[in-house]
Amino acid sequence: MQHKKIKVGVVQATPALFDIEKTVQLVIEWIEKGAAAGCELLLFPESFIPCYPRGLDFDSIVGRRTEKSRNQWLEYWENSLETSSHYVAQIGEAIRRAGIFVALGVTERESVGGSLHCALLYFDKQGNLIGKHRKLKPTGLERYIWAESDGSTLVSFDTEIGKIGGLICWENYMPLARMSMYQRGVEIYLAPTADSRESWQSTMQHIALEGRCFVLASNQFVQKSDYPERFQADLIHEPAIMSSGGSVIISPLGEVLAGPLWNEEGLLTAELDFSVLAKSKLDFDVVGHYSRNDVFQLKVVGQPDMLKVK
Repeated sequence: MQHKKIKVGVVQATPALFDIEKTVQLVIEWIEKGAAAGCELLLFPESFIPCYPRGLDFDSIVGRRTEKSRNQWLEYWENSLETSSHYVAQIGEAIRRAGIFVALGVTERESVGGSLHCALLYFDKQGNLIGKHRKLKPTGLERYIWAESDGSTLVSFDTEIGKIGGLICWENYMPLARMSMYQRGVEIYLAPTADSRESWQSTMQHIALEGRCFVLASNQFVQKSDYPERFQADLIHEPAIMSSGGSVIISPLGEVLAGPLWNEEGLLTAELDFSVLAKSKLDFDVVGHYSRNDVFQLKVVGQPDMLKVK
């Protein structure tokens, strides 16, 4: 039996913060770099478009909003992405030319109502937007700017390069959310994040071992100087490097295949050998011989079946 091997890439980069036009161009450039490196799948960080607004509090005051908070929100809202926009068409065309699968972290703006969601957009090799996952539970002050999602966006995809799915940032600390991916048979688990602590590496290694899957984790590299001047007064107490990265690729046996990458932009690549995926199930299979379905049952409300992608 011939086990497939594929090459994947993880982007650790700096967006043009609060500038959707420039950041879309950066996305296209990284797609071209990923294709040139031979990647068949490329993962971008959480909320790469228009940025993860680390360090900003949007002038939040319990029980009261201010004009400053509304103006900061407006700028973030204006630079967030609607999936029906021409920007998605531009990204899709770049993907079509590259001929690779892409998962792109964005802040998505609802076309009706206008709420924002932290989302992971999935594109096939033809550049079609085939689905999206929206973060179930924004963390901390993220709840002030991002709405919650539900089980309908716990999506996964059966593609020629493997079964793909994932969760965003601290959703990966939610055991049942992880299990919702495992029970779909996800082989390539995507974890875009904004967490650059060294302890995040332990979480990614744990998921690889628990799910017996390849794990791709992607984060931004952001310095305080990358923020526009108008935000600098709000960041006076922030360190010079606000997100040091830590992007990494890990095997189903917990072995680090690439990274972690710290304190710089870069493209991590690794070959995923699916024979390792099979061998890892010898002694543990979270949805197989270790599942104990006679004792435990998980019902996920609204989760769609895995989508077959040609």
